[in-house]
Parts: sequence; C-alpha cells; structure tokens
Amino acid sequence: MKAAVYYETGAPEVLKYEDVAEPTLFADGLLIDVAAIAIQGGDTLNRLGGALASKPHIVGYQASGIVREVGANATGFTPGQAVVATMGFGSHAEVICPWAVSTWAIPNGLSLQEAAGVPIEFGTADDCLFEFGHLQAGETVLIQAGASGVGIAAIQLAKAAGATVIATSSSDERLEKLKKYGLDHGINYTKVDCAKTVMELTNGAGVNLVLDSVGGATLESSIASLAYRGRISWVGRAGREERPPEVWPIMQKNATITGVFLGAEMGMNPGRTHALIENLLGRIAKKELDVVIDKTFPLSEAAAAHRYIEDRKAFGRVLLTP
Repeated sequence: MKAAVYYETGAPEVLKYEDVAEPTLFADGLLIDVAAIAIQGGDTLNRLGGALASKPHIVGYQASGIVREVGANATGFTPGQAVVATMGFGSHAEVICPWAVSTWAIPNGLSLQEAAGVPIEFGTADDCLFEFGHLQAGETVLIQAGASGVGIAAIQLAKAAGATVIATSSSDERLEKLKKYGLDHGINYTKVDCAKTVMELTNGAGVNLVLDSVGGATLESSIASLAYRGRISWVGRAGREERPPEVWPIMQKNATITGVFLGAEMGMNPGRTHALIENLLGRIAKKELDVVIDKTFPLSEAAAAHRYIEDRKAFGRVLLTP
C-alpha cells in the first residue's frame, strides 16, 4: 500500500510517499480501506518532534473508510460498512487497522469526507465545554483559535447550548466566516489585546469558560480574560512555545485550569466517549452541526497539506485522500 511516512521528525518536508506493508488484522481490529484522512493538530506536532513507533513511521490519528475485513473478536461491524476510526498513529495510509472499540459506523446522511472530521474534533470540543468545562446556558465562553477544527466545533456546540460565544483568530475574514456557525463576537488577536477586548465585551466581568488549544502566552491571556471563579479547558499547545506559561494570576480569581486530552478519556472511559461521539455523528448527520472542510490534498501531497496547516491558512479541516 501507499503511505505518507517519515524516518526522522522535522518540518513537513520529512514526509515521503512510499510503498509499505499493509497492517495485519488482529482479533479485536478492523481492516479498513481509507477514503479520507483528517489531519489533526497532534499529527503535525508528532511529525515535528514526536516518538517514532517504527521506521518508517506513519503518523495520524483519524480516518474514514470502508471495512474490508472484521477481526474474530470484533463485533458490530460488517465488510462493506462505512466507518470512521481513531488510532494512536497510522492514518496517513491507504489501509488502516484500528481497534473496533475506537471505530464508529457512519450514519446515513453523513459522507465519508465529513465523518473523517468528527471524532477528535467534536469529541474534544464537547469534553472541553461540558464534561470538564461545565458550560451552562447563559454563560459566556472564549474559544481561542476559533477557525481550527476544534474551534469551529466548539463554537457550534456552545451556541447550541445557549452560551454567548467569543472567539479569536488572526484574520478578520475568518472571524466573519465564523458568524455563520454561531460566533457572537470575534477578536483579531493580531490587531487588539485579547484580554482587554474580552473585558470590554463583557463589561469588565470576564468570561465563564475558555477553551484554549494554544497554550503559552495565549494561555496567559486566557487567564486574564476569566471571570471570578472562571474555568479554562486547556487542550493543547499549538503555539509551540518553549517558555512555560505564567499561571499564578489564576490564583487571584479562584479560577481553575483543567487539562483535557480526549485520547486519555477514550482509554479510561471508553463507553462514555464512544456514546458521545456516536451522538455527535448523529447530530451532524441530522444537519444540527456542520463539519467544515477547508481543502483536500492527495495523500501523495501530505507534506504540502501539513505545510498549509502550519502556515495557518486553513479554515476548518484539511483532508488527505488516497
């Protein structure tokens, strides 16, 4: 099979398009012919400096496709079924073999391409807002990096739950596009001070919850944007800053920061997270929520796709197709 692989971590150009052996079906797994791969922020971070499970290494957390073969212990799936799956690595390939417990049937009304952008993006956003963020109707939420896959999912979920939604982006054009998905107030962080603007928008009260996938100096701004006893769901360090953020000011507000990692929750509470993502897939199939696909690249151009994301050109998800 063909796959996008690398032998050492680094810039997007380390990715090479090569022939590699297909994965071997195991008893609790599914052999899936891949239709679409949604590149995750974690994929780019792992390519930049993560561990290599093998050489060559195939990066990637998520893909959709058609079941070719079902493992002896895998239940609920049949050959020919359309599914989406998450995995520790290996999605940047023509064939994957994920665990059946981390695979979902794609409901009618949802395309393979749309489904490829659901489990991690919408599951992470939902957990950040509700399971760990405890968002309630009538509260105000700040979503850092609003034009990302998780950001767009979070804007829609928060708005549907009755919250006032503020989000940040480096582009006025992106902020304008986000209004379609429920954005109430946009902040271009390249032009104005985010925390100061949040305080102006909330009449000095601050926001009840922040979803922060950036970390670093942005996390410091998130703390400054909080209301008294506010909450932060910290879900990543997309800013890639080496300097640890200064979090002391959170003490002055009796506020909280909760680290959120969907992968850990899927491992520790698989029943809850599987049902959560199944519900989200259903809501999207019913057109209650939208998967925003920015651009699709062939798998052979995985390096260009990663570069496109790292240049912060994307609005929503970037897909690869074998």
